[in-house]
Amino acid sequence: MKYLPTLLLIVTLNVFSQQTKDSTKVYKKRVLQSTEIDLLSSFYAQDGDNAAVTGGIGSENLKDIALDITIAIPLNDDDVFTFDGIISDYTSASSSNLNPFTGASNGGDDDDYEDDDDYRRPSYQGKSAASSGSTSSGPIKGTPWQASSGASQTDVWASGSLAYSHSSDNRNTTSSAHLSFANEFDYSSFGFGGSLSKQFNKKNTEVGLTANIYLDTWRPQYPTEIHTYVNTNGNLNAGFFNGVDILDQNGNVINKNSLTAWKPVNNTLVIDKGRNTYSASLSFSQILSKNLQVSLFADVIMQKGWLSNPMQRIYFKNRPNFYIGEASDIPYYTDPNKNNGVFQLADDIERLPDNRLKTPIGMRLHYYINEFLVFKTYYRYYFDDWGINSHTLNVEIPIKVSDKFTLYPSYRYYTQTAAKYFYNYEEALSSYDFYTSDFDLSKYNANQFGFGIKYTDIFTKRKIWKFGFKNMSLNYAHYKRNTGLYANIINLGAKFVMK
Repeated sequence: MKYLPTLLLIVTLNVFSQQTKDSTKVYKKRVLQSTEIDLLSSFYAQDGDNAAVTGGIGSENLKDIALDITIAIPLNDDDVFTFDGIISDYTSASSSNLNPFTGASNGGDDDDYEDDDDYRRPSYQGKSAASSGSTSSGPIKGTPWQASSGASQTDVWASGSLAYSHSSDNRNTTSSAHLSFANEFDYSSFGFGGSLSKQFNKKNTEVGLTANIYLDTWRPQYPTEIHTYVNTNGNLNAGFFNGVDILDQNGNVINKNSLTAWKPVNNTLVIDKGRNTYSASLSFSQILSKNLQVSLFADVIMQKGWLSNPMQRIYFKNRPNFYIGEASDIPYYTDPNKNNGVFQLADDIERLPDNRLKTPIGMRLHYYINEFLVFKTYYRYYFDDWGINSHTLNVEIPIKVSDKFTLYPSYRYYTQTAAKYFYNYEEALSSYDFYTSDFDLSKYNANQFGFGIKYTDIFTKRKIWKFGFKNMSLNYAHYKRNTGLYANIINLGAKFVMK
């Protein structure tokens, strides 16, 4: 019995300790307090005169409306599940000119197309151009400066992703994983990856590592004339070309059976329909003082597979030119105001190496001037083995004008060198191995001016069904390149929290 007090003391301390742990677990702050829904709608419009689908000249007019919905659901104190879905509907003059020809009874604008790529990839089913065998019911016309009236003008792109993240009890370690899928008519992408971040030094220091893999698949589509030539084995009297006159540089109708008649330089189209991307990113963030925070990052991105866009035309300066349409417009082919009815037949499609190594490195610096004003800067240097070197500088100054309203003026400057495979319209030679007239790979600089306003309801007093309204934002930006491309972007976003 003399050990009973000691035993009771041990049991009591153990129970108290367990209760303390349980209490800590019960009252541990959740990573995400409740389900949140983010809605973002955007409108994008651009124009310019350097469309890649038409060989580096032509209308770049494009309009895009997109909706993005993100739902974050707390599974417990430590884990969060997130769904993100995007749908984008756009109209593109460049895309429509994958088949620019109108006037054929079963060709031209009866063909079906769709799009993709950095500013969309136009796609072509080619059902009539390759197999209709019809004759024209009127003059065949086309021009790179106007949108074709076919179905290729519009397309819908959609993507979705699922993500899971876990935070440690002390919130110093966070790990996450994700799956994603995107699709449109001629292209699909499947991706997966994960990240790990660790905080040290009383949460003043953070190190992060991210890795992603994207496995993409082409359903390749081609310009009408090249698609038809390959599918008819070079017969210029079959398919789309049946009954259609081809003109030389002087506007004369050529003999389609002659040895000097038009034909593409290369009949080999897409061989490898895969395009895979592997990326890894390392980041470091440090709070230097109560007002100053700096972040550094470095990425390595490797791409392999068919990296060219099979919809983009190339014109060589050492090859004769051939056209379809109005002979009187040929002398004014590159004039957007005078060429209303003639289109030049492509010499080839864009061809680029089957691998590319990209390396961006950069830093962010945030300085908190006071509770009303923050100075945010971002700089990135980028280089790759295609010869592009670029610099990006972004400045944003959030200004808190009241408890609920914040203004976001911003400025972004970008400049890059040209890829070693870039050639302007009719600058490349047919003897080259690789060539592109995509001005995204040209030398240029760009300026973007933006302004935004955000309304925040800290206590989410306003409700829609079971969700409290947390914030709303409206942003506008004007983008302009020295090549002539310009764009306007409007974003409207809102966040709701389940109550």
